[in-house]
Amino acid sequence: MQSNLKDTTTLHNGVKMPRMGLGVFKVADGEDVVQSVKAAIRNGYISIDTASFYKNEEGVGQAIKESGVPREELFITTKLWNGDQGYQSTLEAFETSLNKLGLDYLDLYLIHWPGKDKYKETWKAFEKLYKDGRVRAIGVSNFQVHHLEDLISSAEIKPMVNQVEYHPLLTQKDLHSYCKIEGIQLEAWSPLRQGTLLNDPTLEEIATKYNKSVAQVILRWDLQNDVVTIPKSTKEHRIIENANIFDFELSTEDIEKIDGLNEDNRVGSNPDTMSLHF
Repeated sequence: MQSNLKDTTTLHNGVKMPRMGLGVFKVADGEDVVQSVKAAIRNGYISIDTASFYKNEEGVGQAIKESGVPREELFITTKLWNGDQGYQSTLEAFETSLNKLGLDYLDLYLIHWPGKDKYKETWKAFEKLYKDGRVRAIGVSNFQVHHLEDLISSAEIKPMVNQVEYHPLLTQKDLHSYCKIEGIQLEAWSPLRQGTLLNDPTLEEIATKYNKSVAQVILRWDLQNDVVTIPKSTKEHRIIENANIFDFELSTEDIEKIDGLNEDNRVGSNPDTMSLHF
């Protein structure tokens, strides 16, 4: 049974990635994000996930600096925004993100959305950054099976991670099994479906059985499905509660019940139609 926030999964290049981290989507830059990240690190989180699009990389960087935790003990992810796709523009956007974060290297860099026709060129830049030792692992976000097949067909290095919308109403089974076969780690964004699942009767019933909150049950389900998870919260008590998922294990039957809630229902954009021509 996984035991704590330091638990990792090993990516196909040997890098160890924490199974759970803090996401900071929609957390305002400045005090909000600084306090959120510091609270997470103070309570044992070592993985922080941001993106240039979130406009809070500077605050994340400040929190890392002020946390007092050595840089090499943390796992920092950011993402390349759509308008920056393309070879040269990716290399420039990477430097901008790194400067804002105040870091010398990244642990994981992701292409935020596939878009239509630039991601292969973008990936070449990712491969260069990886070979140059600027980033320890490279991956994608919101890529469907067909995007991954297309990318892998001409890539020198296979993506290590695919971060996608993943929660009990969107279990992405086909994508998940494809990623498993290819050795690509699936990671969940919006694991709690922006809080909209917290009153689901099936989940409430399971939570009562284990004497846990619905959020804890969902996050535990992620881990037991071998999905890395990054719930977002700005409240310290929630950040602590979200992490309190290492002292119980869902039964196979309860995992199947949660899987059964799937409706292929997205709260975010569909990767196939999201700004296709950026």
